[in-house]
Amino acid sequence: MSYQLSAVVADVELLREQTADLDHAVLAALRQDFALLPVTPQLVQELTGGLPDFATDEPRAERPFRLVLSPPLAEVLARWSTSGPVAYLEAEFAGGLGHQSAVVWLGGEVSWGPRYDAALDRPRAEWPINTALARLGAEPGAWIDPFAELGLHLERDTDGWLTHGRRGLSADYWDELAEEWELRQSGQHQQPHRPGPVGDWGIA
Repeated sequence: MSYQLSAVVADVELLREQTADLDHAVLAALRQDFALLPVTPQLVQELTGGLPDFATDEPRAERPFRLVLSPPLAEVLARWSTSGPVAYLEAEFAGGLGHQSAVVWLGGEVSWGPRYDAALDRPRAEWPINTALARLGAEPGAWIDPFAELGLHLERDTDGWLTHGRRGLSADYWDELAEEWELRQSGQHQQPHRPGPVGDWGIA
């Protein structure tokens, strides 16, 4: 199974305000009043006036993102962060291998990162995306880490997040489906399987 993420995450009201006049911005609901903005080529062109650039080699610590954060794009995200912290997150996993990267802006400048990790052998709280989400203000909860707490495991790729946003789905959509299924099966004495599109960080 694979997992791919290229998105901006911030407070939902901040993103609504900053993207209200954009034709290619689709906001997907997360938990704790956060939202996810899938980053597509069309969105980058609308924000910057130019086509996006992508790295031709594998991400690494010195160049952590596949999407090149050009000065015009970085300036847009920095400007948004004058209203609150804004994170750009990337992740790619396939067959148990992959990487994740993150950077956070606050007050018009980079406040943390960028950070890259392909080993993920440190405690979960120190993984790039979890650290970035904590800096956005994500609070601990019943889920294993901020990534799952906010619901970033709910869709596998950009197309999934675009559909999630366009359909106005909640971050608890899959849980709601599971509960509905369990109610239907309650008389059959079966152990229910709780559906979800991604296992442990998309590595399943």
